[in-house]
Amino acid sequence: MEPLRVGNGEVDRASAALRSGQPVILPTDTVYGLCANPYSEEFVLRAYDLKGRDSQQPTALLASDVDMLLECLPELRGRVGPVLRRLLPGPFTLVVPNPARRYRWLTGGDPDAIGVRVPELPTSADAVLSRVGAVAATSANRAGGPDPARLEDVPAELLDGCAAAIDGGELPGVPSTVIDLTGDEPRVLREGAVPAAEALERVASLVAE
Repeated sequence: MEPLRVGNGEVDRASAALRSGQPVILPTDTVYGLCANPYSEEFVLRAYDLKGRDSQQPTALLASDVDMLLECLPELRGRVGPVLRRLLPGPFTLVVPNPARRYRWLTGGDPDAIGVRVPELPTSADAVLSRVGAVAATSANRAGGPDPARLEDVPAELLDGCAAAIDGGELPGVPSTVIDLTGDEPRVLREGAVPAAEALERVASLVAE
């Protein structure tokens, strides 16, 4: 499959593929992501199978903006909402409470928490997300493989299994920093694009306000 360069036709094709349940590869602000329609377990499992990912591993819900994220998870409008608006968009995956147990196929072994992202997207991916609203997103690699900074770093079997792959050029190649906001104190679960100490300092200052 040839990668898609950004343009109205390509955006239409990638958006239509996601709506119909087919996986798509999109550039983010960190690495290339394997994306799926998040509203159906069947569609998400297609991407899991393609990646070789255990279905009990959590996958982030990636939204076009914070307002869309709050539409997907309205329970976040309370205590966590102001923190989300101050941190996002940015290179974070935030693990937040999921009291309604929404999107259980994204939460892995803990349906009471869910990972969310609102990245600063390249123009091409932003055009797609503005149309579909949200996707389930994981790095576009085989499970355990290196994170792809370029479209050509994405394994051929993933490219062949996706309905569209938009080329956003070379990305930083460092995954998002994962912060758990479900407890009394924030915890960094994975250091990534933002160093752990800086991430905790930013979150702590927001919580204290």
